Amino acid sequence: MQQDTVADRHHNLGPIPFEADAPFLKIVGELSRELNGVLYRNGPNPQFDSPGAHWFVGDGMLHAFHLENGRASYRNRWVRTPKWVAEHDAGRALFGGFGRKLPDAPADLTDSGVANTNIIFHAGKLLALEEAHLPTEIEPGTLATRGYHSYQGRVAGSFTAHPKIDPVTGELVFFGYNAAGPLTPALSYGSSDASGKATRFERFEAPYASMVHDFIVTENHVLFPILPITGSMERAMSGRPPYAWEPDKGAYVGVMKRNGTAKDIVWFRSEACYVFHVMNAWEDGEHIIADVMQFEEAPLFPHPDGRPTDPEKSRARHCRWTFDLSGNSDRFQQTYLDDLTGEFPRIDDRRAGLKSHHGWYACANPRLPMFGALSGIVHVDGNGRRLGHYLLPAGDTISEPVFVERSKDAAEGDGWLLAVVWRARENRSDLAVFNAIDVEAGPVALVQLGHRVPDGFHGNWVGAA
Repeated sequence: MQQDTVADRHHNLGPIPFEADAPFLKIVGELSRELNGVLYRNGPNPQFDSPGAHWFVGDGMLHAFHLENGRASYRNRWVRTPKWVAEHDAGRALFGGFGRKLPDAPADLTDSGVANTNIIFHAGKLLALEEAHLPTEIEPGTLATRGYHSYQGRVAGSFTAHPKIDPVTGELVFFGYNAAGPLTPALSYGSSDASGKATRFERFEAPYASMVHDFIVTENHVLFPILPITGSMERAMSGRPPYAWEPDKGAYVGVMKRNGTAKDIVWFRSEACYVFHVMNAWEDGEHIIADVMQFEEAPLFPHPDGRPTDPEKSRARHCRWTFDLSGNSDRFQQTYLDDLTGEFPRIDDRRAGLKSHHGWYACANPRLPMFGALSGIVHVDGNGRRLGHYLLPAGDTISEPVFVERSKDAAEGDGWLLAVVWRARENRSDLAVFNAIDVEAGPVALVQLGHRVPDGFHGNWVGAA
């Protein structure tokens, strides 16, 4: 198997230049024989260098860790999107950032999809997701690309990387931004039932064009955060940042009943902030409570004139949003629950949209000077109080922790936490398996790879049938 030789040992962002199969992986510790299924992980892994391209737009690569009866294997494959196939055939990059074609790209090439952000399993289909194109269906065993999935032709345009599956009904709820075209303020909203049949799809206007990475779903409501990473075609056409931090726009969150329509949305406001990821949300009488990872200023994107945002403010912390639905105020409250830098929050998904009592997220080591190197896991209760905290050796980094229940009827939080870890000194990765309610004890098992899995975004567990 080819090993990459160009990785920068100070971080794990660079791509790996190969696809691989590893049928028998070394295990340190012991994998529970109850843990049977596949952890799928997605993330950017550009096939070719493209000058000026944002990390967010690299080609999607899927990493699958198959665990069965105490043994482990691994497979990775690029998602063969139309963009990937066209560039593979050309032997070079044809797109720059955010859908921008390079000057020498073929005129008839228009699809810049990368399917690089998340991967979910719903209604018997494995779907690779990003937020500017339809889902891409993946063959579970081989990771072969089957093509776009349009829900019987009823869904079109952008589709979120963060749909929500209702744990009671099995319904999939989703949205899309830029729904009327690139850098437009239109959003779409839709759903499909547990069998995968589309049940609704509509579009509406938001207060302004925004990068809307995640949204909020409770038992009876859906909330759309419009936060000031703004999109501007005028900026993009003049060579300035297509997405930029404009705090003067303020923060809006639209609240809609799940059985209502877009014309009934009530908009709440607050001071500027940014949120990439939601941990969970639920209803409490006349209030909606949402736990999020909130930045004071957005990271990774500049001001409209190209100035960077303040790194001291560009770190996410666990924060609680509270919405009063009684009509007493159009402002929502923001209360930080911890001062620890963290991202990629997850829960026991059987409690999605309902009051939860356990949550986990990847955190930064407070003793290290650099944000961006997530190097630990925090376990919190339903009020954000820390129940456990585990830090990796200095220099190592960790990905999103994914919860796996011990059984369908196990108590909330009873199970395992799976996270991919980069070992900086050895420049390779492990799959770390934790007891979810005792992360502080460290991994109960490490599945060891001979190469590294680049830093990526999201993944999910699909249990054995």
